[in-house]
Amino acid sequence: MIHTSPCPCGSTLSYADCCAPLHLGQKIADTAAQLMRARYAAFVLQHVEYIVATTAPFQQPLLDTQAISDWAQQTDWAGLEVINHLAKLGKRHAQVEFKAYFHLPASAVHSAGLDLAALDNKGLDSKGVHHELSTFVNIPTHGTSRWYFLDPTVVMPVTQKQPCPCGSGEKYKRCCGQFLA
Repeated sequence: MIHTSPCPCGSTLSYADCCAPLHLGQKIADTAAQLMRARYAAFVLQHVEYIVATTAPFQQPLLDTQAISDWAQQTDWAGLEVINHLAKLGKRHAQVEFKAYFHLPASAVHSAGLDLAALDNKGLDSKGVHHELSTFVNIPTHGTSRWYFLDPTVVMPVTQKQPCPCGSGEKYKRCCGQFLA
């Protein structure tokens, strides 16, 4: 049963006590690191709507939700390692460095010229790793504020001198633009 199983984010808590309340909208992430863990768990559990909803609101209409869904479905996730959390990066940004591990399909291992038997004999496995330094922005909304992921793959239709779409009042180049350029 999913409610008593360990949370996919790698915490010591059950899914019901960790990321489920975030995925169900019963609670919001208190930190960028908590949001990053919940987003990883959403990829594992294929909760695409949560992944979209926790991306910066000004980027959401530009996301390729089918590509996100395909990646979540086609990836055999194998674990998460949080390397570093910079909780305060300027006035409203934070960064989380992490490694998300996944199992490589046999076809990918063979096309890369790797021999699974040789890997096993050396104590290695066929895991891949996605190493990322993610940036998050804290945006005030409805009397509170919440963390959102800044997706660097989204091409923003904003010039460097325009106001930042996060609502900070700063120019884009001095706010979110420095992390999305």
